[in-house]
Amino acid sequence: MKIRSLIWVSAVTISAGLLITGCAGTAHVEQDKSADFSKYKTYAWVEKPETRETKKTVKNGLTDANIRNAVNNQLQKIGWREVNKNPDIMVNYEFLVERSEKEQKDAVYSPSYTRSYYNRYTGRVNTYYYPGQFSGYDTYTTTVKEGTVTITMIDNRTDKAVWQGWTTSEVNSRKMTGKEIDQSVKTIFKKFDAGK
Repeated sequence: MKIRSLIWVSAVTISAGLLITGCAGTAHVEQDKSADFSKYKTYAWVEKPETRETKKTVKNGLTDANIRNAVNNQLQKIGWREVNKNPDIMVNYEFLVERSEKEQKDAVYSPSYTRSYYNRYTGRVNTYYYPGQFSGYDTYTTTVKEGTVTITMIDNRTDKAVWQGWTTSEVNSRKMTGKEIDQSVKTIFKKFDAGK
């Protein structure tokens, strides 16, 4: 019985680990192959004009500050400096939380049972345990909220985008927490090998 409970605990632990890693987004990157990233050492943020759309997408100044701080930390780790005049790169971001459909699968098992019988030779009743058997998957669709963070870098001299990275991950509310934003930005910058 101890072996069965150990196997069950191991299965639960592995499933929880897969669930946690499944929630983390995967980063996607597009890069201008002709851009020489060794020339870039300074950057500045693109200032967005106040429009009806920007009021809808960025309702919270805290979200804006969290994204900028997370990106600043990553860029400063590779030696880039934020400047006010004549930057090499202009940095912009987009942030969106939207509903999405997600297909989920749950494993289905037949119920376990025990069977007892009387052994007439020993005069005792013996009981055997039969564990549930895997029967297949129950598939269904759920609605989830997904947060997408996109970071774009524009060459200030040519005014062309030279790098863009984005990631989408599940979130629990209409806004991403500071921790979720920081994790998303780190995931994107893991693929920013141009600055290294």
